[in-house]
Amino acid sequence: MPANPANISFVTDRLAVGGDLDWREAVARTQLEELVGLGVSHIVDVRVEWSDEEFVAVHAPQVRYLHHGMDDDGQRVAAAWFDTGVGWALDALEGDPAHVVLTHCHMGINRGPSLGFAVLLAQGWDPVEALDAIRAARPIAYIDYARDALRWHHARAGHGRRELTRDLKRLADWRESNNLDVVSVIRGIRQSENAG
Repeated sequence: MPANPANISFVTDRLAVGGDLDWREAVARTQLEELVGLGVSHIVDVRVEWSDEEFVAVHAPQVRYLHHGMDDDGQRVAAAWFDTGVGWALDALEGDPAHVVLTHCHMGINRGPSLGFAVLLAQGWDPVEALDAIRAARPIAYIDYARDALRWHHARAGHGRRELTRDLKRLADWRESNNLDVVSVIRGIRQSENAG
């Protein structure tokens, strides 16, 4: 295993969530090569604060890249954000059975996993099963924007208020049963970044 492996966790064989490439160019190139070697053909980068689009275009031009940034400050996420990101990911996944999509943010805690969750919902996954799959693949995933993804999903599917309320309750129950101290997770990541 490389000293600084790519920040990726496969939720399914064709959908992964994760964090960004290293800030050091040589390490980032190695990580990008690893992603390509794992079959990643499409990247949705949801960081508003940075984009590796040009870097990927130069070093892995075969990889399609969507920079679809948003802040990570706990705000309510608009349905249009999910429409664009999920639509792009589904087009990739449905366009070729060999395509593999990575949705990522900076640390792979909230934004990237939340978009991955929305993709799973659009593919017909049960919300709790999707949350379980993401957390099993990536134990540091908090998926903070899952509520917004559920609102988007139910509106898109034309479900009534009762179905949405039921799934929001299931999400709250899941969070209570699968508590994650996100502050400790972020602190641990920051410490490992500073050590490296």
